[in-house]
Amino acid sequence: MTEPIVHLIDDDEAIRSALSFLLEVNDLPARTYASALEFLEVVDTLKGGCIVTDVRMPEMSGLELVRKLKERGVTLPVVAITGHGDVPLAVEAMRAGVVDFIEKPFDDEVLLRSIRMALDTRVEADFHAQERQRFEQMLTTLSGRETEVLRGVIAGKMNKVIAFELGISIRTVEVYRANVMNKTRANGLSELVRIALLAGF
Repeated sequence: MTEPIVHLIDDDEAIRSALSFLLEVNDLPARTYASALEFLEVVDTLKGGCIVTDVRMPEMSGLELVRKLKERGVTLPVVAITGHGDVPLAVEAMRAGVVDFIEKPFDDEVLLRSIRMALDTRVEADFHAQERQRFEQMLTTLSGRETEVLRGVIAGKMNKVIAFELGISIRTVEVYRANVMNKTRANGLSELVRIALLAGF
């Protein structure tokens, strides 16, 4: 049986080289592509593995790539990486079907763990089921106001917009937002989005 390949797609050559090296030294065979279009030229010949793609790329973004893969019936799991921690993008990526969304700069171990899970879909399914249950329990600890603030955050709204819509001060929104981060134990916005979406929020 051939080893599953990690298909790395990034328009930045330095990042492609660094990630390729990281994977090789961790016994994860990798193949690199300079663009989503280059990858699409060969995707129909691929049998297994997973895809790690940058989100913001010229010609075709990582999100457009995910949609194209769906259209073609390609079921390889996708891990999206981005240097832009903007929440609407994270929401869009998760809803488009990526298995994980990681912000640069990321810890190597975080990426490796995500890739290994993506390569073992059974483990990934079990892990996500456990995570979903854990996240659902976390979200039940939120107060009504905290839940409303979380909905605003996931919608990509600024604190001042959430404050205006809820009729509270920006400072109060910040307090609720900090409470939400604390209760869900999220390390950042993209993780908070992931938690909420996995829990079916």
